[in-house]
Amino acid sequence: MASVLAIHAHPDDIETLGAGTLAVLAGLGHAVKIVTVTAGDLGSTEMDQARTSRTRQAEATAAAALIGADYRCGEIGDLCVFNDDPTRRRVTELVRWAAPDIVLTASPADYHPDHEAVSVLVRDACFAASVPNYRTGDATPLSGIPHLYFMDPIGGRDRQGVRIVPDFGVDIERVFETKAAMLAAHESQVGWVARQHGIPDQIQSMEGWSRRRGRDFGVAMAEGFRQYRHHPYPVTPLLQDLVGEALVQAPRAAS
Repeated sequence: MASVLAIHAHPDDIETLGAGTLAVLAGLGHAVKIVTVTAGDLGSTEMDQARTSRTRQAEATAAAALIGADYRCGEIGDLCVFNDDPTRRRVTELVRWAAPDIVLTASPADYHPDHEAVSVLVRDACFAASVPNYRTGDATPLSGIPHLYFMDPIGGRDRQGVRIVPDFGVDIERVFETKAAMLAAHESQVGWVARQHGIPDQIQSMEGWSRRRGRDFGVAMAEGFRQYRHHPYPVTPLLQDLVGEALVQAPRAAS
């Protein structure tokens, strides 16, 4: 069985963009770990930062438990994620803790600066995690670089509105109820997402996007991914192989 790490910026990012695939993998017996680099401590108008952080980490823990996954938080501040030495070492330590065969992370181009910063940090941390003399914490350096994949950006577009085309998709129709339950665990975000993003129903919005991406692959619902294949990262299609019959390829031209 494989070890899979999903790491993104904020609690609820993974549930929105990759929880269906994680549910598929967990259902096949693979070990899943979930990490958010921040606790999303700015994501509330009703609570102060400390209470928001505690609340959102508890919600993320509950969401992960629905698929038997472990959760950890990098405890970097919301809107304070930068590609600097301390943060890279922290992210590398989290990758080493997970000891993954596969890492799923944020898109390099997305609407939120934390998302884009996390993408770069995780890409570099996957490389650094196998460098023995790169000191982080107590976790053991990896024996090699894990397979790296990028999730879709929010809405499937970069900051200029240009569509991001995935390499392949994962059919999530049969696990959608689990994905929705994982996102629903983030109860504190209902009011915040309505206020900050103008989205009155987060679950409905996520379902709409899952169906939109599914249409690109000719299935009811899907999540999209791109594999990072540049030297010296692994190029074999490990995630594609692991999801088995849920793999969908050759997206139709975006409409």
